Amino acid sequence: IVGVVGVGQDISARKNAETRVSMLAADLRLLIDSANAPIIGIDAFGCVNEWNNKAAEITGYAKDEVVGCYLVRDFIIDEYKTAVNGVLHKALEGSETDNFEFPFVTKSGERVEILLNATTRRDTTGKVFGVVGVGQDITELKRGQAELTRVA
Repeated sequence: IVGVVGVGQDISARKNAETRVSMLAADLRLLIDSANAPIIGIDAFGCVNEWNNKAAEITGYAKDEVVGCYLVRDFIIDEYKTAVNGVLHKALEGSETDNFEFPFVTKSGERVEILLNATTRRDTTGKVFGVVGVGQDITELKRGQAELTRVA
């Protein structure tokens, strides 16, 4: 062997870009997890793949208890399964729904009323890969309305 030839390439820019992407992903994860609204995601098969802290607080189910479970089959009361499934199916086809109300069964068996916006999730090529729902617990509002109706 007479010598060695080496070829190098400066990858500093790529490494910096990877670091920025990683930091952005961590920021987005923190935003989702700490949002003051339940955020629930499903994949194209209807299985839960996103469940933030507020969703856990409202329902009593931790993220690790629900990820991989079927949202409609496992957590929606029978008389709303068809309606909720329809909203999610429409979102999977690209037609989003705003302000959809439905009851959710908590881990303790209680019923909570949720107002949900179902939004289509797409990858970078535009292909639909799931649905994300951002909601609001309207249980107390519904109880107040029922009480007003009762006393009126």
